[in-house]
Parts: sequence; C-alpha cells; structure tokens
Amino acid sequence: MLRLALHCIIMGAVWLSHVSQLVCGCYLIEQSSCVLRTFHWSLSHSLNFTLTMKPKRRRLGVKMESFSLATPNMCFRKVSSELDSSFNGENVVCGLELEEKTAGDRNRIHFLEERNEETLSKRLRKLSRLDKVRSALELFDSMRFLGLQPNAHACNSFLSCLLRNGDIQKAFTVFEFMRKKENVTGHTYSLMLKAVAEVKGCESALRMFRELEREPKRRSCFDVVLYNTAISLCGRINNVYETERIWRVMKGDGHIGTEITYSLLVSIFVRCGRSELALDVYDEMVNNKISLREDAMYAMISACTKEEKWDLALKIFQSMLKKGMKPNLVACNTLINSLGKAGKVGLVFKVYSVLKSLGHKPDEYTWNALLTALYKANRYEDVLQLFDMIRSENLCCLNEYLYNTAMVSCQKLGYWEKAVKLLYEMEGSGLTVSTSSYNLVISACEKSRKSKVALLVYEHMAQRDCKPNTFTYLSLVRSCIWGSLWDEVEDILKVRVFFMFVTQMCGGLEEVV
Repeated sequence: MLRLALHCIIMGAVWLSHVSQLVCGCYLIEQSSCVLRTFHWSLSHSLNFTLTMKPKRRRLGVKMESFSLATPNMCFRKVSSELDSSFNGENVVCGLELEEKTAGDRNRIHFLEERNEETLSKRLRKLSRLDKVRSALELFDSMRFLGLQPNAHACNSFLSCLLRNGDIQKAFTVFEFMRKKENVTGHTYSLMLKAVAEVKGCESALRMFRELEREPKRRSCFDVVLYNTAISLCGRINNVYETERIWRVMKGDGHIGTEITYSLLVSIFVRCGRSELALDVYDEMVNNKISLREDAMYAMISACTKEEKWDLALKIFQSMLKKGMKPNLVACNTLINSLGKAGKVGLVFKVYSVLKSLGHKPDEYTWNALLTALYKANRYEDVLQLFDMIRSENLCCLNEYLYNTAMVSCQKLGYWEKAVKLLYEMEGSGLTVSTSSYNLVISACEKSRKSKVALLVYEHMAQRDCKPNTFTYLSLVRSCIWGSLWDEVEDILKVRVFFMFVTQMCGGLEEVV
C-alpha cells in the first residue's frame, strides 16, 4: 500500500509540473513549491495511515526456486525420466500461478501467521483428505518457502491427494523434496510404487523396489505395508518367483505379515499352481495367530485338494461356517471332490447336506463328485442308482463324465447290457463319444464273456470314425480268446501291426519335417 501511495503522489507531481511549465517562471517556482509541500503532506499522511492500519494476511507473488529430479544415486531418477521428458534435468515448479495464464508459470505463496509446524501439518492433512488440491499445494509451498517442514504423516497425505487427483508430476516433485529432507517412510515408497505401476507398469515399479532394496539407508524405512504393495504388484503379473523372494526377504528382515499379506500370498501361489508354497504360508500364518480372509480360504481349500490334504480342507471349511461365512458352491464341490478321492463317503454326504442347507443348487460338478466318491469306495451299485436318479429326475444336464462314471461301474459289475444301453443313449443325446467310452463298454463285454457283442461295438466304433487305441485292441483280443474266436484274433493282430507301422512312420515323418 505504501508503494502504491508513493507512486500516485509522484505521478501527480509530474503531471502538475508539466502544466506549470505553460505559464511564467515565477508561477512555475511557486507551483513547484506547492507540489513539494503537497508531496510532503501526502507522504506523512500515507505513512501515518499505513502504521495505524490493522495487519492483514497478504499474498505475495513470489517465484520459488524449483526442485530438480535429477539426483545422483537415486533409482527414482531412472523411473521418472521415462514418465515425462520434462522430468529429465528440467526444473519443475511446485505451485499454482497467481494469474492462470500458463500452467505452472507462477506460485502462490501465503504470509503465514501461524509458524508452528505441527499445527500447519494438521491443516495440510485436513486439506489433503478433503481433496483441496489448490489450497493444500499453496500451504505446502508457503511452508517450504518459510523454511518450515511438514511432518511425514502430512506429506504422505498430501502425496496421496495429488495421486488421487492425477497430478503425477507434482507428486514426483513432492516425493523428491521428502527424500532430500529424509522425511520418507514405508508408506511414501508404497504410494510411489503404485504411481509408477499405474504410469509405466508393474515391471517398472518392481525394478524401483529392487533398487530401493539395495540401499540399506532406505531399506530401514521398509514396513509391512510396502512389502504388501510389492507382493500385490507381483500378483498383477503372476510373477510367482518374485513373490516368493519378497516373502522370504520380508521374513528375513523380521517383519510379521498381516492378514492382507498372507491372503495375497495364498491367492498368488494357488493361482500360479504352487500349492505347496500356499500350504507353507498357511502354516506360518497359523503360527502367527492370524486368520485368512474369505477369498484366501477358498484358495486354500483348492490348494489342499491338489495336495491331497482333505483333513486341512475340511478344517478350513468348518472354520468358515463357525465364523458365519457362507461357502460358495465351488468351495463345496472342491471339498466334496477332495473327500471323495480319499474315500470318505460319509463326510462327502455331510458336506452335501451343508451345501443344500446353504441354499445352493447342485450342478453337474456336484453330482460327478458324489458319483466319484461312491466309485472310490467300491460302491458300484450305489453309483448306478444315483445316476438313474439324476437322469430320471433331470437334476442336471448329463455330460460325458457322468456317463463314463456310470459305465465304468457297469464294467466293474459286468453289466454289459446296461453299458451298451448307456452308450447308445449317450450317442443319441448328441454328446461327443470318445474312445475311452467305447473301451469301457468293450471291457464290460469282455468281463461278461460276450465276445461277439464286443466285436459289434468295435465295428460300430469304426463306423463312427472313432479311432481305437492300444487298450481297445487288448480288450478285444482278450475277449476273442475267451470266446475262442481265433480268426478274429488274427485279423485284429494284423490291424494292430498295421496300425503300429503307420504310427511309427508318421512319427518318423514328423521328426524329418
């Protein structure tokens, strides 16, 4: 205000001096003295007014010295140079312009009456949580200009606000400021890993994490949250080897995983086919007295099925029920299949009762698991009875697996007539009949000493352009020997020798090609 008053008075004096030059010299002298007196009075009056006015917050348009991201021995320099050409050795202005002519042209710095860093940090956190990007940025620049430093919590909140609003460039600048002031935490690195992953992909983010690992000073800031972020990035690209390495490193550093850590590890290992590692994770989790999330429990049941750990799968299933969870149909089917392979028929039908009580409708996978469980327990009659019930009541859409389970039970019992009937029924339903299905019927005829029926099935098989295999010929030869059909045996052996010769020739041609 003082500068404005002085400017107006001087401009007024100059204007009066030009007017006075049009008249005589004496008038000029008198007029000039009058101007000087007027100037003296105006100056003193302005000073008095300025000194008596109340202090108010002022805004000063000051262009601050910008930060440079080109920092030696910093892995982030490599990543940031890929993000934008403006990051490579150029100055980045952290602030908002006074007059919005060009983006990042000027900063807006506030005169801060409050100088307590903790109080200002609380204000910065509040503005960041409310997504007041402009106000938070002005407060951050003003604190930095006055030599005040926000605490790590406030900086992380501000960094998160910038990333939420897509201001990646300013986020990198703030991160570099925090790094120079040694004000970074594990949460800071976690936020920047996510930002790099969104901009350049998970591989670039993991390279940055490995660079940070090599520096002991920065590795001291690592926490479980940062490790969880790195593991999650590995899961996005199904990098099971890097996931295992990070898990081992985290344990070596003495960090104990959280519920999120173990859930991520189990899900990634099961999805990538490393069920044995998933079981190791579960053992560690139990030792640390941490429970899995629901999605990880589903993955663990699947892992137990692959590793034939039906007792552990049942234990996890029971714990889900105790916690009030509602296992889905896939989990129930998986557990039934695991128990069925172990021959635990009683437990299988108990789980089936639970499945019905949960309101799930059994599908073809459910019925196939039940039929398999009965077959594994050598209850072949029960398999056929259950199959007839499924077919008569139309409980599900019959598929090849259900028919084959029924036909293999017929083969065990020697029910060749039922096996032939099921084969023709299967063909009539429009399903694709494989060689294994014909083999089951021929084997059932062999067990019942029905050699001629077995030959008829073989001829029918040839008419439908279904190629026999070694098991087909072996079953036919045994069946014909039982029936003393030596001529047919000789014909089958000739066909078999020709089949083997053609197969070997085709294999040799494939090798030459």
